[in-house]
Amino acid sequence: MNLTQRPAAPAPAAVDLGFAVTGVEPQRFASLPTLSFHLEITRSGGGPVRSISLTTAIRIAVTGRRYSADEQRALAELFGTPERWGTTLRPLAWAQTTLTVPPFEDSTTVELTVPCGYDTELAVTKYLRAVREGEVPLDFLFSGTVFFTTPQGLLSTARISWARQTACRLPAALWHELMDRYYGESPWLRLSPDTYELLDGYRSRRMLTGWDETVRHLLAQAAADPGRTP
Repeated sequence: MNLTQRPAAPAPAAVDLGFAVTGVEPQRFASLPTLSFHLEITRSGGGPVRSISLTTAIRIAVTGRRYSADEQRALAELFGTPERWGTTLRPLAWAQTTLTVPPFEDSTTVELTVPCGYDTELAVTKYLRAVREGEVPLDFLFSGTVFFTTPQGLLSTARISWARQTACRLPAALWHELMDRYYGESPWLRLSPDTYELLDGYRSRRMLTGWDETVRHLLAQAAADPGRTP
């Protein structure tokens, strides 16, 4: 008995997405300092996009700029002395965000919001504090799933490869202005509860008026007598 095979259904036309960061600005009225990156997404091939589950990894491409002598000294803790930078300079992971992109036909623009903490122990914060002039080179790497309509009117999906990426140059002054707006001239340090209690006890015993005075008092004692325990 001869069996007639049905012709295979045609594969859905592939959706090709392009990404570009077209601008960045501080997010207004945020409770924490936050930068908002304008991300333009364009479609070619396939059908209209129904939605995108988009993950974006942002990293600082530290080799993408030159550094002044002051910046080199400030970055020594992260990368060592400049003569070693040929082997020690590595990208710094900054943030990873996930958002759902709404439907669009050919192109759309969405906002990538990146909270900017001021934890001075983080490598990214140390880097951004050290770089005060010029621009900070950033790489944006994308992954996720795109849902689109085929020419036959069916819903289909495709994966977005990590190979999809774009670059952006963040004005260094913008980050510093944002930090100054939220924290002024008072960067903060994270202490364990035990260390805080010891420091608070030291302040109380010497009737010091504030934390700045307390730390300066300790530093002055250490400079005067390095071997003495406060």
